[in-house]
Amino acid sequence: MIGTKNEFCHQEAKEELNKKDHQDDDVLETVLQHVGEMGRYQKWLFLAMLPFGVIFAFVYFVQMFIAATPQRHWCRVPELQHLDVVTRRNLSVPPSRAGDPFEWERCKTFDANWSQVLLTMQPPDPGTPSTPCLNGWEFELGDIPYQTVVSERGWVCEFASAGPTAQAIFFVGSFVGGLLFGWLADNFGRVPALVGTNLVGFVGGIASVFTTGLWDFALARFLVGMSYDSCFMMMYILVLEYVGPRHRTWVANMSIALFFGSGCLVLPWLAVWIADWRNLLIVTSAPMLCAIAVPFLVPESARWLSSRGRINQAVEVVRRFERVNGTKVPQDVIDEFVVASRQTRETNESLLSVFRSPPLRNAMIFMVMVYMSCALIFDGLVRMSEGLGLDFFITFTLTSATEIPSVTLLAMLLDRWGRRMLTCGPMLTAGILTLIAAFVPKGIPQVTLAIMARFCINMSYNAAIQWSTELLPTGVRASGSSLVHVSGYVATVMSPYIVYSQLIWSSLPLLILGVTAFVAAVFGMLLPETKGRPMPQTIDDGERLVRQYSLCGYKNPDKEETEMWQKNGNDKALIT
Repeated sequence: MIGTKNEFCHQEAKEELNKKDHQDDDVLETVLQHVGEMGRYQKWLFLAMLPFGVIFAFVYFVQMFIAATPQRHWCRVPELQHLDVVTRRNLSVPPSRAGDPFEWERCKTFDANWSQVLLTMQPPDPGTPSTPCLNGWEFELGDIPYQTVVSERGWVCEFASAGPTAQAIFFVGSFVGGLLFGWLADNFGRVPALVGTNLVGFVGGIASVFTTGLWDFALARFLVGMSYDSCFMMMYILVLEYVGPRHRTWVANMSIALFFGSGCLVLPWLAVWIADWRNLLIVTSAPMLCAIAVPFLVPESARWLSSRGRINQAVEVVRRFERVNGTKVPQDVIDEFVVASRQTRETNESLLSVFRSPPLRNAMIFMVMVYMSCALIFDGLVRMSEGLGLDFFITFTLTSATEIPSVTLLAMLLDRWGRRMLTCGPMLTAGILTLIAAFVPKGIPQVTLAIMARFCINMSYNAAIQWSTELLPTGVRASGSSLVHVSGYVATVMSPYIVYSQLIWSSLPLLILGVTAFVAAVFGMLLPETKGRPMPQTIDDGERLVRQYSLCGYKNPDKEETEMWQKNGNDKALIT
């Protein structure tokens, strides 16, 4: 009799716990089910991601093409400028030092009497002292068939750090912009943040055209960096908050595969066709103005509106979805949604709440480590396209072509194998491939391994993007995702310098990337699996997700249920 009573109390407590745990999530998911998890409106939103996906690729990679370094260059000698390019190069350039992959010195010239050289039309004796380039450089525009900001401003030899510095400042801008627009998105809405970040990026892109030196160029790139990657991720988060769990994976990944991937494939050949770095900036910056139309075409997130207490507006958005999708949400479901939204508003959650929660704080730290590593490896492999021994534009295109098949494969497997396996598994594989690539010859062998590694890291990176979005509660989803992404910018600030370290030892960049992949995979295994779970609405929802679905959960859910059962059982005993 006592056992029966205890079992009854345990079951009652368990049901009460589950009801409390999932009330908000269930209501929101129920509304989506009635309005259509992937109706006509959601399909339109998916297509509306197209321009922002292409913009995302342009913002990220265009600096590689406007600041590419032609590898064949030598010192400019004013006295020889009336001669043809081959003759003046042969007369002025000392033989290369041992081990230099080029047949001439790129950063020194003879300290010679050029009038005498012109009389004999013979190069100075090889033993003639050399001097640094005092009058700039000449560039053979073969591997890069147009003038870039590097060749135009002489950012080579002792000034070669200017390019990586400008790129690093771009990612500093990403750090600032990620925090700023993430905060704006959680406090003022996803739509205003999306518009703001794209307009700032447009201003920075156009301003880059009118710069004349390093620091004004770096400031303009800082502004462009502020728009990366919020120019796409705000739209990404907004759309994911409107699709049902069954469709979330393919929407999240195919949007990146098709739209971002297409931008990557178009950009190198757009650069070759335009053949002018300033015009390339204008053409790739102009599409960001399409963000002006967003407030008229894209609804604000109903999840965000409800979390901010703007319940009437949230209901209006739901009604708009009803009209477009041709569906009807029962009034009792709407009423329940309104009640749940008011309760959620009372929690007054902020990003600080995440760090006050030990389970979410630890999960955020692990996710930051994973995301930083994905960003560093991805960016490092992209930036090494110039130095792998094949044509820069072809190598970039081949590695970028992996985006569509790799992310398509990810979309097919992610809901079967889960986020943890498809982040950590490809990460380990990418690490092995980059370590092997460090010790094979440049050219086809190294490019092949780099393409395979890029294929794997594409899968890890995109799985991590979706994973971080699904881990965070609605009230802090944009700012929390921005914080995770900002960590990636911190990592990519180091990326140009890691690639630059090949001047010390050609294999060093690949070794660094390989070791990083192994460390990241370990951290990834400590994160909770979110496959098939509703996106958490509150901090409590997020804590339960971490506790119940981590390999080494922070608290045993059975113990939590037992504690509730014991409390309820004692209360009932007192009443009896």
